[in-house]
Amino acid sequence: MAETKTLRKPIFTKVDQLGPGTSGHTLTVKVVNTKMVLQKGRPDSPQVHQMRIAECLVGDETGMIIFTARNEQVDLMKEGATLTLRNAKIDMFKGSMRLAVDKWGRVEVAETTSFTVKEDNNLSLIEYELINIVEE
Repeated sequence: MAETKTLRKPIFTKVDQLGPGTSGHTLTVKVVNTKMVLQKGRPDSPQVHQMRIAECLVGDETGMIIFTARNEQVDLMKEGATLTLRNAKIDMFKGSMRLAVDKWGRVEVAETTSFTVKEDNNLSLIEYELINIVEE
């Protein structure tokens, strides 16, 4: 007999709770702006050969962070759109945090919410440094 698995309810995280090297976050964010960084392949070619990367500033009422959108995620990143990011992780890029959703996560359009993005708390502007501690 097959056992039925019950799905866990997602625990929503706020942007100001994100930290370096963490993963498994579920957030509801608004897109502040989008900037295309890389577009390889011809737009008229099949999707398989095209690669697109955009850096999108997303946030909620606690702060903002740069989200790295890849391929079909770029289409959802319209200014002012409200999105739910499932199983998001923090990647480090040149010492600063970037939010990303890989193949194990999901980017979905969410119901429009009434919060305004707190623009004076950009977590991607904080620079981190990796320090190795040698125990003797």
